[in-house]
Amino acid sequence: MKGLILSGGKGTRLYPLAYTRAKQLIPVANKPVLFRVIEAIRDANIDEIGIVIGDTGPEIREAVGDGAQFGVRITYIPQDAPLGLAHAVKTAHDFLGDERFVMFLGDNVLQGGISPLIADFAHHPEWNSQIVLTAVERPEQYGVAELNGDGRIKRLIEKPKAPPSNLALVGIYMFDHHIFEATDAIKPSFRGELEITDAIQWLIDNGFSVYPHVHTGWWIDTGRPGEMLTANSLVLDELTPTIQGTVDAHSEIDSRVTIEAGAEIVNSVVRGPAIIGRNTRIVNSYIGPFTSIYHDVVIENSEIERSIVLEHSSICHIPARIQDSLIGRHTDVTISALRPKAIKMHLGDHSHLELL
Repeated sequence: MKGLILSGGKGTRLYPLAYTRAKQLIPVANKPVLFRVIEAIRDANIDEIGIVIGDTGPEIREAVGDGAQFGVRITYIPQDAPLGLAHAVKTAHDFLGDERFVMFLGDNVLQGGISPLIADFAHHPEWNSQIVLTAVERPEQYGVAELNGDGRIKRLIEKPKAPPSNLALVGIYMFDHHIFEATDAIKPSFRGELEITDAIQWLIDNGFSVYPHVHTGWWIDTGRPGEMLTANSLVLDELTPTIQGTVDAHSEIDSRVTIEAGAEIVNSVVRGPAIIGRNTRIVNSYIGPFTSIYHDVVIENSEIERSIVLEHSSICHIPARIQDSLIGRHTDVTISALRPKAIKMHLGDHSHLELL
């Protein structure tokens, strides 16, 4: 099997952070989401991976390289315009050939990886497709699957007013070569895109076997700030804590904290689950649970929790606790007068915020 990762989207729902960085490279628990997707495919014993790229392709190429750092071989597949997931499949036809493959959206985070479902698909060569579903609370907001009595997919409905089930499409799909017949047969939707749901429905309507894999763990689409913070919290809770940096005698670190190499904790309290990145310095501060501080950050005389802070940023002398926030690269947060209150923000790269 081969792997196909879709990383061509512009990430408008994550603006302003995604103005200057590919959304798939924003880290969750100090590791870019795209890296987690590559590792999940690799851990399923797939070492040939194609990445469909768009406007952010140069940044993704620089970060991922040829795949050697992950133990895989990466092929980059430019997509001229974001014309739908089925269009991305058509674009990748030369790379995929006639092999079965797994397609994974590059901004999804899934508990437990994909090895079991890849094995399930591999053990059923008669299946033409398998799609991953999960139960959701508001199925009317998703693409929803209705199942036959024999367990196959009967139909897919996009954001139904009266959902026939609570099983939503997760964004992980497995196909054999018949998917290319489907992508050639369907027409663009009202959005002007070739929809993968239409391609799967074409397979169903033409007698091909499409089976579900119902995922029972958590799944997060990290396309929005709140979802990014939720994914960060869930992944942090699964980390095995390690201390590679330095912690002085006046600091208090609990057992669920990871401190990466070169980081310094000085006269501070860090409550986990949390991660402090390489060469970051925490001084006279409080880092609360579910917080990821990336590399080369300075936090001094401040408090922050359930937040993500990206590299080369500084947060200094803030009297109110920062919470539920995404703070971009090369960002400075400071204050000029004392007004204690909670602060919530989503700051893009190279921002300077002075609180009056």
